[in-house]
Amino acid sequence: MSDVIIIGGGHNGLTCAFYLASAGLKVTVLEKRDVVGGAAVTEEFHPGFRNSVASYTVSLLNPKVIRDLELPRHGLRIVERRASNFLPVSDSDSLVTGEGRTHAEVARFSPRDADRLDAYNDRLDAIADVLRDIVLQTPPDMVEGGLISALPELLKSASLAKRVSSLDTTARRDLLALFSQSAGDWLDGWFESDPIKAVLGFDGIVGNYASPYAAGSAYVLLHHVFGEVNGKKGAWGHAIGGMGAITQAMAAACREKGVEIRTGVGVAEVVVKDGRAVGVVTDSGERLLARAVVSNIHPRLLYQRLLDPAVLPADFNERITRYKSGSGTFRMNVALSELPKFTCRPDAGDHMTAGIIMAPSLAYMERAWIDARTDGWSKQPIVEMLIPSTLDDSLSPPGQHVASLFCQHVAPELSGGRSWDDHREEVADLMIDTVDGWAPRFKASVLGRQIKSPLDLERDFGLVGGDIFHGALTLDQLFSARPVLGHGAHRGPLKGLYMCGAGTHPGGGVTGAPGHNAAREVLKDARARRF
Repeated sequence: MSDVIIIGGGHNGLTCAFYLASAGLKVTVLEKRDVVGGAAVTEEFHPGFRNSVASYTVSLLNPKVIRDLELPRHGLRIVERRASNFLPVSDSDSLVTGEGRTHAEVARFSPRDADRLDAYNDRLDAIADVLRDIVLQTPPDMVEGGLISALPELLKSASLAKRVSSLDTTARRDLLALFSQSAGDWLDGWFESDPIKAVLGFDGIVGNYASPYAAGSAYVLLHHVFGEVNGKKGAWGHAIGGMGAITQAMAAACREKGVEIRTGVGVAEVVVKDGRAVGVVTDSGERLLARAVVSNIHPRLLYQRLLDPAVLPADFNERITRYKSGSGTFRMNVALSELPKFTCRPDAGDHMTAGIIMAPSLAYMERAWIDARTDGWSKQPIVEMLIPSTLDDSLSPPGQHVASLFCQHVAPELSGGRSWDDHREEVADLMIDTVDGWAPRFKASVLGRQIKSPLDLERDFGLVGGDIFHGALTLDQLFSARPVLGHGAHRGPLKGLYMCGAGTHPGGGVTGAPGHNAAREVLKDARARRF
């Protein structure tokens, strides 16, 4: 019998397992796939070509998690992109951003915008610093009962209020705007030229099935800027060996602490006895008991598939049913015979290591969303392409390359009874053609491809509606309300059952923060003998 069983061996499950085992608990991790890592895995998808299958780039992985798990000692090496973003604007022009180059590049389109960049970055960093402080905190929870029950949550609220009160009036106004406005409105208030607004605004629609002018998309933009790479705030990088290198290093750290990791073991049911989670039943019928169960899977999968609704409060069941999950993401990996050559910038420079955004304006992004809402996918889709083999020659044969295509917007579910299984190849062709429009011969260079429609992402990785964040990052699903108000402290309504996945604070991305925070709450209950 284990002290704790963790359902799901993704990066948050592994992070949680490490901290629990480090405190002396006996921990078992159950992963339904044959490889540990969840959506952060590296696989060979075409003979001789390997790539990150789902998640594909590094920035949000928390520095404390990296230090505590000693991930570099276990083989993790992260390298920074040599340029941040590359935005083709036309056949003859483009925008490249990155350290030491953004100001001059933006000035070609608008000297006024270039002069505003430093103020924009300083003010956004002030808010991002607040987020960095709270990502490893457990949100204050709404509790029933008297003052004694409420006091710990009041103290958490006071601590948060103190942090926010340290901001000046300008920063407080910015904080309100970023949590309520659209990314488009926020950026229109700062800049006048389309290219810089497109580069910055792309972060507002990443994994977010919405227009860049949808209220709340400014927070999604903010969510993507509080990361860092090798101590450099806001930078993005690549894990040598792909995203699987992160989770393989985590797994090694866990095994070193005595964690038992079992792959190829899916969970069919959470066992409940006397109103308490006491173990699981696997897909093969094996019954495993534990003092506590921690779920690293999507909240809707946990509460709607693994538990009898009768053991949960009716209002909670209703709220989970309404929990919004579904992003407009279509993910592809392609094997290439040669490096793409963009008409606007055909040389093989630093820009080829960047995030290549094929969506030249916020208006283009909005049209893509409208198309997807109407027809199921965009006529002119948004494609971000990374070519990690420009930084990591272990992924492809010499002289050849792999590319990650992160494509928006597509409908999480197609209307009219249509299935993604019937349209995935058609839409994949559209994505390839879209890149080919900017980089002729790209289509001819494709040797093989791997396609993950929203339905594939759900079936393969448990991402309901293809949602890379385990649920929309909207104001009603953040912080204390993630996944449901009253259960934001990594505990659901069932005793002995905890949540450590991206459906809890602080949300999605490869951060390790939900796993870190959930472990703290489990250990708190263990020490208080509440197991």
